[in-house]
Amino acid sequence: MLNNQSVYSNLSIASLVTAFIAGASTALSFAPYEIWAAFPLALTFALWQSQSLTAKHSLYYWLIFGFGCFVVGISWVHVSIDTFGGMPIVVSMALMAILALYLAIYPALCGYLLSKLSKTRKHTLSPYLTYLGLFPALWVLTEWLRGWVLTGFPWIWAGYSQTLGPLSELASFIGALGLSFIIALVAGALMLLTQKRLLPVLIIIPIVALSAWAAPQLNPIAPSGKSVKVALVQGNISQSMKWEPDALWPTMLKYMDLTRAQFDETSSVDIVIWPEAAIPAPEVMVEDFLLNANQVANINNTAIITGIISHQQDDYFNSLIVLGNHNQKQQQSPDYLVNGTNEFKKHHLLPIGEFVPFGDLLRPIAPLFNLPMSSFQRGEYTQKNLTAVGYHIAPAICYEIVFPEQVRASVTNQTDMLLTVSNDAWFGASNGPLQHMEIAQMRAIEMGKPLLRGTNNGVTAVVDPHGRITDAIPQFETGVLVANVALYTGETWFKKIGQLPLLILCGFLILLGVANYLRKNR
Repeated sequence: MLNNQSVYSNLSIASLVTAFIAGASTALSFAPYEIWAAFPLALTFALWQSQSLTAKHSLYYWLIFGFGCFVVGISWVHVSIDTFGGMPIVVSMALMAILALYLAIYPALCGYLLSKLSKTRKHTLSPYLTYLGLFPALWVLTEWLRGWVLTGFPWIWAGYSQTLGPLSELASFIGALGLSFIIALVAGALMLLTQKRLLPVLIIIPIVALSAWAAPQLNPIAPSGKSVKVALVQGNISQSMKWEPDALWPTMLKYMDLTRAQFDETSSVDIVIWPEAAIPAPEVMVEDFLLNANQVANINNTAIITGIISHQQDDYFNSLIVLGNHNQKQQQSPDYLVNGTNEFKKHHLLPIGEFVPFGDLLRPIAPLFNLPMSSFQRGEYTQKNLTAVGYHIAPAICYEIVFPEQVRASVTNQTDMLLTVSNDAWFGASNGPLQHMEIAQMRAIEMGKPLLRGTNNGVTAVVDPHGRITDAIPQFETGVLVANVALYTGETWFKKIGQLPLLILCGFLILLGVANYLRKNR
């Protein structure tokens, strides 16, 4: 065991550097690299290197590991700060590093508690319980906390490394957080292998492999035999021009012109999707345009779903509305009305981008805290599906798609499709939009529903209920994606049970560790 000297005498510079490198390597598990094995191998290495550390030194070690994970994995955050926040690149990089350091607290807490609860003054917890029970439980609960505290930032959970990996179908039963548990469990088994304990690997790896093979066979969803024809319009509007008053009408006319081209007597689409804030103005300011677009959609038996700014009294909302939709043959809902009910208001707002905590204090400091449309109000947590020419659509605007329980709350027995709209132009050609797409794909697996993703400049795509992109158009190009989307029946197990059983299991395993710690320290 190590003594109680300073962290630098116990944790050599070399071990701190390798901890950072191991954490940074986890970025290879996510889009665009998709090397799914990188995450469990990095966790295994970190467990092996930190196994003899005291709780205090484990805290430092896993803080460095986590910092490497986030400072590389979400390095794209600085793009919006630098380009649109009015900050010098040195400041934007520093702010991004501060965010990464905050996020690193969660793996650091996991590492600290793992060491603290598994080593007492007189006894050491069984390695099997430590690495196959306590570690997966702590990893999952700290990831869950990261997705909840301070409105949450559940980006690059370990489970997302499996979106295109061999375990992806298991998400329809246990969700992305459940996949995080399995990855931590596999890492724990590999850790025991370094201690010449072979049995866990011989048992756990085959069980996980068999479960991954069986998951699609046992998934209760099935094609309904029906399909809907959709057109997702990618306007590719420059972010620097998007909120300029002079660009409003050219922007709206561009979307309308791209849409009109899809209205053909032989192949007219059913639903047209315009992205988040495609109409960058309050609904009441562009009423004439909306009523005209509504009439065009009705004539063509089509619905147009568009992002817009809605306004009620003194409150503004980042919203989706439905134009057209008055399909008499399907006895669908009433025609479009300004401030109508067939509307979705974003609930989970992005800090700084859509609301500024302590705004009166922060807004005068820098342009970063005064971005366009950074004073939105929240919509309700659970809202009705949007209805479009007979179809029920569960929406999520931009950042909301990263919250599995919120998406789950929106899906009903009537839901035909998931829809997420976004404007990732804030992050340029970085990995951010690709990771965002990857997360959306995981929601399709969890809910067992096809997913439509409409964006300003990419990634605009259609995803099947197995998380596979079936149709897409290139980023940073103006275009329209037209696709026939197959619909499905049935309800996944994750839709039925959500994350709660997993969190209860993890809480129980941690309570066992705490009880053992208290008993051994009497």
